[in-house]
Amino acid sequence: MSGPTLSRRRIMQLLGAAGVTAAAMTAEADPAMAAASDDSPAAGYRAPTGLAQDSPAKASALDWITANAGQVTGLNSEIWENSELSLREWKSSLAEAAFLEKAGFRVEFGTAGFPTAFTATFTSGSGGPVLGFSGEYDALPGLSQNKGVGHHDPREYVHDPFTPSYGPGHGCGHSALGTAAAAAAAAVAQAAKKHKLPVTVKFFGSTAEETLIGKTYAVSKGVYDGLDAFLDWHPSTANATGWGSTTAMTAVTFTFLGVAGHGGTPLGNKSALDAAVMMATMSEFLREENLAPSGRLHWVINNGGDIPNVTPEIAEISYYVREGSPARVQVLLDKVIAVSEAAAKASQTSVRHRITSACWNQLPSKSFAELLHENMRQIGPPQFTDEAHKLAKDLQASLGLPQKGMHDAIGDLTPPNPAFLGGGSTDVADISWNVPTVSMGAALAPIGTKMHTWSTAACAAAAPGQAAVLAAARYLAATAVDLVTQPDRLKEIKDEFKERTRGVQWKTALPDGYEPPMYEPPEWFLKKTGQKWPPKNITWPPQRVVSQEKFSSLGPDLAPQK
Repeated sequence: MSGPTLSRRRIMQLLGAAGVTAAAMTAEADPAMAAASDDSPAAGYRAPTGLAQDSPAKASALDWITANAGQVTGLNSEIWENSELSLREWKSSLAEAAFLEKAGFRVEFGTAGFPTAFTATFTSGSGGPVLGFSGEYDALPGLSQNKGVGHHDPREYVHDPFTPSYGPGHGCGHSALGTAAAAAAAAVAQAAKKHKLPVTVKFFGSTAEETLIGKTYAVSKGVYDGLDAFLDWHPSTANATGWGSTTAMTAVTFTFLGVAGHGGTPLGNKSALDAAVMMATMSEFLREENLAPSGRLHWVINNGGDIPNVTPEIAEISYYVREGSPARVQVLLDKVIAVSEAAAKASQTSVRHRITSACWNQLPSKSFAELLHENMRQIGPPQFTDEAHKLAKDLQASLGLPQKGMHDAIGDLTPPNPAFLGGGSTDVADISWNVPTVSMGAALAPIGTKMHTWSTAACAAAAPGQAAVLAAARYLAATAVDLVTQPDRLKEIKDEFKERTRGVQWKTALPDGYEPPMYEPPEWFLKKTGQKWPPKNITWPPQRVVSQEKFSSLGPDLAPQK
């Protein structure tokens, strides 16, 4: 039995009573969610054809990637070996910058004050579009894994008798992400130079994506102003693009301060860890009545003391608060802050909080996704070898998943799920509200696995990841060339952007006076990149956090027993 097709916006209205979105899904109610929603009926949608066109310039760009495949996969391997954490990607940023300098780009380090962020620029002719590419290169803590090994086998194991742990690893595949984007930017530059096409290619080496700081803060400082289009990709378990949105997010850290004391004489001590545990427990009770299907709330105690025999005087618990729009994030964040204050009162400690990052939901582009998808179909899926599929199946067996190998097809282009049910966040989202942006995924990890895992780290610079790097570079480069050679395609994308953002005023979700967290670079890095420390946009050294709390009173002394 068939009936009228409900649009995504209408279904969101109907689900409003369940907390998925406001009952009246209008621009006045929530402009960010309204702009990111889609009224296209899912039934009967077919991706258009004839958008992506062959051209001598596109052939040159793709040929350049093929001719330089060894250099491209070598850069991925080099960054994977470095496995540097957010804000400390000293070697990785230099490697990526050197790759682009060799391709004729002018590189400037210190973008938005971040030591490991850089902007690389290539200009051909005059009057052409300005196209942006996004490169990331930070690893994740605790996800160290040997390359190409199909079971959990940390490359770096920390032999501590009390707290054994693993080193960092590219469990989100950013070694491949930055490499493929740099290769695409270089390929477009070489093609433009060869065929005398007017274009400016800008590559943004972005720090700290895993903490959603680098691009969000840079956007607020105007780093991405002047772009006509922005091309983005991320490693995935499938080869696909679309025009769905992401969740907005605020990251916040709560610091509880108490009074230390001997664990054997605990009376009167004030445990900051008790406060953090109380907060964690109480915040879990928000889930039933305060957390919609579109929301996410997750936390980690990142400082809980050092030894059981010392009452922890300082403890920190960090939260990611996610929802469908910045306005909905703020409502949930206010409730989390209230929980922290209750925990502090109950434990007789003090609490302070600081916003470490905040981003919007992503603004999609249907016309941009359609162009990218056709290029993906024409180029075809990554060329996975038998070695890649074997590693994928070994990992799937190790994780208890069906042994399906790698995703070796191009996913269909389909409208977004009518009801937005949440998910991940990205600092690319803030860029998307300032310039037309497209995102896509290329299969780097096996079917059924997830990002932010050691299994992804096993693949990132092994056979699956190296195939994904080359495929992603080709998808991005081909689409970018179309924007240069087909002005009408770019105009259509920009017109959609204007229509979606009509009546919506983007404003950074970061608080007033925000100073991004940073680590002091080694002297050799500052010298190599021509930077001085500290940058002008932060206070250095940061303000110290020191407890001034007093022991808790137990009341009048009891009379001695006779």
